Amino acid sequence: MYKRVLIKLSGEAIGEDSGRGIDKDKLEKVVSQLVEISKSGTEVAVVIGAGNFWRGKYGEGYVKAATSDYMGMLGTMMNALALQDMIESKGVYTRVMSSIEMNRVAEPFILRKALKHLSKNRIVIFACGTGSPYFTTDSTAALKATEIDADVILLAKNVDGVYNKDPNIYSDAVKYDEVTYMEAISQKLGVMDTTALTLCMENNIPIVVFGLNEENSIKRAISGEKIGTLINK
Repeated sequence: MYKRVLIKLSGEAIGEDSGRGIDKDKLEKVVSQLVEISKSGTEVAVVIGAGNFWRGKYGEGYVKAATSDYMGMLGTMMNALALQDMIESKGVYTRVMSSIEMNRVAEPFILRKALKHLSKNRIVIFACGTGSPYFTTDSTAALKATEIDADVILLAKNVDGVYNKDPNIYSDAVKYDEVTYMEAISQKLGVMDTTALTLCMENNIPIVVFGLNEENSIKRAISGEKIGTLINK
């Protein structure tokens, strides 16, 4: 269905239920799908969050917002390295590329290098966000997808799509099969932050929002199966 995809994973997607650290079984489930997708010929890039280690709210009252954001970026590197090691243990070459220089553990992000890695069917994991505070990993996903000319952003979440209100709170919440970028922005549907959605809209990058906990959901989304919610123009 797609030649090149960018998959946005939250830190919680591979995190312990306690809220901190990495859950090996969750990591295994994600990695097995990434490996199978890569071996099928699809070029795969990943943006990973750090919510299982650090969120900005943890530092409220004693850490400046910019400092807290940098701490979160470092957390994404820990998740990226865990992903890399497990992916490579299954025989697929991987590169971690960082927006903050960490030459001992990752390559600096250089677009031409990223494209070369993808063309050789290496999974590329983007760590440390945009390298600047005040930007979310949603914005990172939109930016990197634009730079590498991805066909789609696959947004793996804890819910199985986009709803008109929080389905965990409201039993009458309605799920959308498809919405436009402007509807997602104007109705504040909580898909991605406004900066990220606007960037996707301006560059015509579709977004598929789906539940990561569903069986083989990443593979199903890439195959073109109607899963979750499609956001486009």
